Amino acid sequence: MKSLAIINKSAPFGNIDYRESLDIALANASYDRPIALFFSDDGLFQISQATDGTLTGNKELSKTFGLLEMYDVEDIFFCQDSMLARGLSDSDLIIEGQCLTASQWFAKLQQFDQIITF
Repeated sequence: MKSLAIINKSAPFGNIDYRESLDIALANASYDRPIALFFSDDGLFQISQATDGTLTGNKELSKTFGLLEMYDVEDIFFCQDSMLARGLSDSDLIIEGQCLTASQWFAKLQQFDQIITF
């Protein structure tokens, strides 16, 4: 079965990309497909503790991303440069993952058969 990397680059406001990304991840994980989630740029705000999705009519994001653990989606990666540019640290995020430098980021992505970007 081909592995899938999902890159989340867009903020959780003004669109439903974060929801579509999560739906694809959970659907594929339910079939035991190797899945990894990557967060960079404003996509990091999807998993920031300071983000309140209910202000824009979205579901509470922490509950939504809490499903990842239930589906055994454990490969979660954050772009170190994007985190620094937004003043975020690991403790600011609602899910656990690994912070990667730019070279580590691209090396990790090369390990996947398919990549989808939101």
